[in-house]
Amino acid sequence: MNPIVISVLRRTLIAGTPLLLGTIGEIIAERSGILNLGIEGMLSLGAVSAFIVALTTGNLYLAMVVAVLVGACAALIHAFASITLQANQVVSGLALTMLGIGVSGLLGKPYIGTPLPEKLNAVKIPLLGDIPYVGDILFNQNVFFYLAVIIGFGAWFFLFYTRWGIHVRSCGEYPKAAETQGVNVSLVRYTCVVIGGALAGMAGANLSIAYSKSWIEGMTAGRGWIIIALTIFSLWTPLRAFTGAFLFGGIFVLQYLLQPLGISPNFLSMLPYIVTLLALVLMGVQGDKRRMNAPAALSEPYRRGER
Repeated sequence: MNPIVISVLRRTLIAGTPLLLGTIGEIIAERSGILNLGIEGMLSLGAVSAFIVALTTGNLYLAMVVAVLVGACAALIHAFASITLQANQVVSGLALTMLGIGVSGLLGKPYIGTPLPEKLNAVKIPLLGDIPYVGDILFNQNVFFYLAVIIGFGAWFFLFYTRWGIHVRSCGEYPKAAETQGVNVSLVRYTCVVIGGALAGMAGANLSIAYSKSWIEGMTAGRGWIIIALTIFSLWTPLRAFTGAFLFGGIFVLQYLLQPLGISPNFLSMLPYIVTLLALVLMGVQGDKRRMNAPAALSEPYRRGER
């Protein structure tokens, strides 16, 4: 196989990893019935917190853990507003995005232009990494990629093949029926939203300590909105999220491949978002909300004991 092809495929997986992590988290949250439009803000908070911890301590894995906790705490704000206060989920999510971008910009301002001494490099898996072609593409990646794959398959198994997964899906489809079966709808939704935030924080950490080794304002580059679109594209199914995330990861890589051809940089910068819009349009043309498998109670507040 051509070394250039191997390099492109490998970079595609690298670029798609934060998208996959964020999409899996959003799928889990939306399956429970909570729409979180604050992904972009949580990505930013995860990225800046991971960078600051990595720079000050030199421990990249501690930086990842802190980013996960920061993302979870940020999501907890949205969960409290949406579940406890019964606030409009769209407004709460957008507010979280603006808050996250603002706070990350404020905290990260002193660190702009300061590179990390090292970033989280690839870890080659013994034996598997030696398989011709495939080994270098799939088994010579950083820890974020391996975690994303494990979490993706784990989320699929959890949602569709466990009792707790049924509880999550029932809370997103018909919370009244779930409550009659003894399910604590609020607790399930809180847990799912926090998990989604934790994965968004991890995706942000990937951007600042693995994908690159620096912090700049706007480094998330709208990936949070692409993640929301990918959640719809994946039909709220974790396995389908793999296809969407790595497809869009390839589109990000395509920008750099097309630059030497003299194509307008502005057009190339728009390419991922143009494809996102086209994907949503095609999904919308294919059918209505129910046929697209959207959770029936998505973004609808629920009060315990309500009939």
